[in-house]
Amino acid sequence: MLKQLIIRNYALIDNLDISFSKELNILTGETGAGKSIILGALSLILGQRTEGKYFFNQQKKCVIEGFFQVNKFQLIDFFKENDLDYDQETVLRREISADGKSRAFINDTPVNLSTLKQLGEKLIDIHSQHATLEINDEGFQLLVVDTIAGHQLVLEKYQHIFKLHRQTLVKLKDLIAKSDQNKADLDYYQFQYDELEQANLSEDEQKQLEQELDILTHTEEIKRNLANATFVLSDHEQAAITQLNDASLNLQQAEKYNPKITTIAERLRSSLIEIKDIASEIEQIEQLTHYDEARSTEINDRLNILYSLQKKHRVSTSQELLHIQNEFSKKLNDILFADEDIEKLKAEGENLHQELTTLAGQLSKNRRQVIPKLEEKIKQTLNEVGMPHAILKIENELLPDSKLNLLGSDQIRFFFSANKGQAALPMNKVASGGELSRLMLSIKSLIATHTALPTIIFDEIDTGISGEIALKVGTIMEKLSENMQVIAITHLPQIASKGKAHYRVYKDEREANTQTNIRQLNSDERIFEIAKMLSGENPGEFALQNAKELLRA
Repeated sequence: MLKQLIIRNYALIDNLDISFSKELNILTGETGAGKSIILGALSLILGQRTEGKYFFNQQKKCVIEGFFQVNKFQLIDFFKENDLDYDQETVLRREISADGKSRAFINDTPVNLSTLKQLGEKLIDIHSQHATLEINDEGFQLLVVDTIAGHQLVLEKYQHIFKLHRQTLVKLKDLIAKSDQNKADLDYYQFQYDELEQANLSEDEQKQLEQELDILTHTEEIKRNLANATFVLSDHEQAAITQLNDASLNLQQAEKYNPKITTIAERLRSSLIEIKDIASEIEQIEQLTHYDEARSTEINDRLNILYSLQKKHRVSTSQELLHIQNEFSKKLNDILFADEDIEKLKAEGENLHQELTTLAGQLSKNRRQVIPKLEEKIKQTLNEVGMPHAILKIENELLPDSKLNLLGSDQIRFFFSANKGQAALPMNKVASGGELSRLMLSIKSLIATHTALPTIIFDEIDTGISGEIALKVGTIMEKLSENMQVIAITHLPQIASKGKAHYRVYKDEREANTQTNIRQLNSDERIFEIAKMLSGENPGEFALQNAKELLRA
């Protein structure tokens, strides 16, 4: 329920603060006074996008705030899902800066317009004189039937299964297309895989072969350097080992007289042993080093195979070739097992379709059962608003299973006749503006008893009606306000007289700039306002008396 609306610096409004009754609220005022401006400001905190300039004062930002009592409307889950703080009195705020940038808030938490709009749709239904065109929409017509049928949980389950089924069909289509393509490429994949498998690849082979080939290629240079090293260490007249051995003997003689030399002598003897071992190993390696032409040819042939494969597959290592081989292996397995996966998906799709048709049948049954009751209740309400011969016929065409859609298997169409003896025809061919307004009011008043929508706003839907009919429309709104908050913008005194709270919207031209204002009327002011609506700017005694009678009715 909308408790309070604050508007600052919007269009012709400088600062406006309205508190609403929880029942029927009436807004009246001359044409152009600013009623639509107030409604436009309210639309902004319900998620409508900004279009154009909105500023009373171009130097200030525009701020609209709505305070809503939401504790009776099961909205806690919405706040949890959107990570918002829940409060029984929830505040929706919209700020528009002078440069056109807009920000939205729910309980002081910044939100995007989509979230603001989602919450707004759960709080207020704005029904204008142009919204009667909505009744021509088959989606709205089906929504009316579903609301009265009260099978929202079944519909949500159906829609969940419908989406799963669609996803499964897409996956199946993609898998079949991929399988067909893979089968066409089977010989290619098999050849590539066989070629790599026959190469008998290993991760470190290439590096080891390249090292071995490098040794074979430089055999003579290696032998020459090893021989020179052996000569310097062992075979030269002044070989390093001979000289180190002499030095060791000298230290051995000296250590008899100076114990400090002992440690140095031991270190030299240890080094001499190590150098002799090194010289021996160098000699052994030199003797074992020889050029093997057959082995060199074998290695070159093997490396040529590896290099050729790498060039073909545009890689540079054996590891990458092994990865490609594994990829071809996976593709071959996918091809081999694709038919099995396709059959599984087909079975899954068939099971989902079976569940879908069962739920669609349940929805269709519920709709068929409720349609006669809906037609009768609408007829009764139309009679109450002065259309005793009006009828609403609802046709339900059952779609084949192959054409199931997100809403089930039913195609709902409304047919309407306002006059006795006139055949019911599609909505857009038979109803006038006034008839549509009363029909829509009848529908809205009925579905309001089946939903938890806190507030409904009627924006001058009284077009085309007057007199006793207007009084009856006002009575319907009054009854409707017993279950929900109703705000009605009207030019008809008969409807205005039914309000629990009455507000007058007016232009104030006393200041430099024209301003739109609003004030709640007291009892005497209401009488005068309704009298003006009956007879003009200066109502006489008869009009005043008539206004009093309307308010007592």
